[in-house]
Amino acid sequence: MDEEDARKRLQARLVQLEEEERISEADRAPVSLDQESVGRLSRIDAMQVQAMALAAQRRRRAEKDRIAAALRRLDEGEFGDCSTCGERIAEGRLQHDPSVALCITCASERG
Repeated sequence: MDEEDARKRLQARLVQLEEEERISEADRAPVSLDQESVGRLSRIDAMQVQAMALAAQRRRRAEKDRIAAALRRLDEGEFGDCSTCGERIAEGRLQHDPSVALCITCASERG
């Protein structure tokens, strides 16, 4: 994969993640426990929505961390090399996800 193309894709994905973060902000807000304004089932629904939004936020943060690490590898001239064994990561794997840090062998060994 061309390094400039990888950089553009990684940066575009960061923008998407930031937008998703902004959109889901209201869903992550604390749920009101006011019995008068919200019924029990509505409150449970709101708590489930909040839990899902918080889980999605954790996944976004983990993906942002992977992207930041991939951008560092690009800057350091190590993009496309497995972080564990140093072998070249398969082109198809990088095409699918330019943020991957491990070759398929090392990734499968980590389970």
